[in-house]
Amino acid sequence: MPATNMSTETDYMRPLVLGIETSCDETAAAIVSADRKVIAHKVLSQIDEHAEFGGVVPEIAARQHISHLDHLLKDLMDEAGLKFRDLDAVAATTGPGLVGGLMVGVMTAKAIAKAADKPFVAVNHLEGHALTVRLTDEVSFPYLLLLVSGGHCQILMVEGPGSYTRLGTTIDDAAGEAFDKTAKLLGLGYPGGPAVEAAAREGNPKRFRLPKPMVGKPHCNFSFSGLKTAVRRLAEDCVEREGLLLKTDRADICAAFQMTIADCLEDRLKRAIGLFREQVGTGNHALVVAGGVAANAYLRGKLETLASANGLTFVAPPLSLCTDNGAMIAWAGLERFRSDEFDDDMDVSVRPRWPLDGDAKPMVGKGKKGAKA
Repeated sequence: MPATNMSTETDYMRPLVLGIETSCDETAAAIVSADRKVIAHKVLSQIDEHAEFGGVVPEIAARQHISHLDHLLKDLMDEAGLKFRDLDAVAATTGPGLVGGLMVGVMTAKAIAKAADKPFVAVNHLEGHALTVRLTDEVSFPYLLLLVSGGHCQILMVEGPGSYTRLGTTIDDAAGEAFDKTAKLLGLGYPGGPAVEAAAREGNPKRFRLPKPMVGKPHCNFSFSGLKTAVRRLAEDCVEREGLLLKTDRADICAAFQMTIADCLEDRLKRAIGLFREQVGTGNHALVVAGGVAANAYLRGKLETLASANGLTFVAPPLSLCTDNGAMIAWAGLERFRSDEFDDDMDVSVRPRWPLDGDAKPMVGKGKKGAKA
């Protein structure tokens, strides 16, 4: 991750943007500059608070944000050697996410912006993930994006800040959710993604066969709920046959599950690459993988091979910027601020649902707050 800690605010290339992230279970903030430097970066994880419940409890997450955000911001500004008046804008995740946490971050950001007489930039959490590679690497628009996390699994064509075309999405569960629920089912603990990856390294991926939902279908959508059900039945069969779920069973199930997820992602992306090429031609373009699941080394390797085989440059953020963080929100805010693609509106409300591609038809959920996917 690019990071510097200079001594005076005059050393930084303008604009300077503070980003605040509180959409789920990380309290995070960062300051970035226009020359792609992360001036200061703080992340406070809540893993210990949620581990005993096997997942994120929204009320606990919101209380943790309230308790820690002010102190985290003070430490951040001290580390950067800046005052709020030295900033050019203040950005915060405004959706999608858990409403309680979003409100904490947005209200804090608005208060800072108002007190320092700076513009407030409402940032879509997904856009933070989508644009992170432009903070860490020289990636030009357009590019093909696989956004894969605990709550989202989408393939998008990225043409600029605020300009996205959805090529595929999950019709039920996200890949990250499938990882977490598989880990919980197998008793591997929380967070599930790293636990499944660690167990899979010790397993035989070919011992068990699992279904590959949507593979071969004439579209780019995903489905992972049936895969979770197959994992549960497989574990139950092992217990019925052996009297308990052995460590080798867990490892082999995890290896088969991880390989199956990779096969599903590869198949859907192959179709998406064809659609992308139809739109942008055969020039030098990138396949970008972002979101928490992008931290999985096995999946990264598979997708890098796919990109190379199809003439695309594979780019993924460093592991520290794959999971939720403040730098991605600050950078997305900076991109929008610099291109005037934002509304400095103190009355803007948090949005628990906020699709990147507003023109795409909803696959799941059609409530007044918007589509789930």
